[in-house]
Amino acid sequence: MIVCHCTNISDHDIRATIDWMRTADPRTIITPGKIYHALGKSADCGGCMPLFLDTMRASGNLEVPMQLRTLRAGATQEKADERRSEGHRISEQVSAA
Repeated sequence: MIVCHCTNISDHDIRATIDWMRTADPRTIITPGKIYHALGKSADCGGCMPLFLDTMRASGNLEVPMQLRTLRAGATQEKADERRSEGHRISEQVSAA
């Protein structure tokens, strides 16, 4: 089935590219842009993107690698550590004094 008419990409092309990318680098994050690039093409109108993404999600090799799944939790903790205490604005510090 043709997924992207502008660049003539089929569902088979998408699945084969995902399988190839996962075999080449098991830790890679696979994105639509990387698939277009691997096929030597680029997105044109974007009308295919919902079907493109559905085709990607249907692939068993699309999962985020186990080593990378905990990165989001670490990033959330870093943001929590960066929060400033109350009264960080000069106007708040002056009125509190």
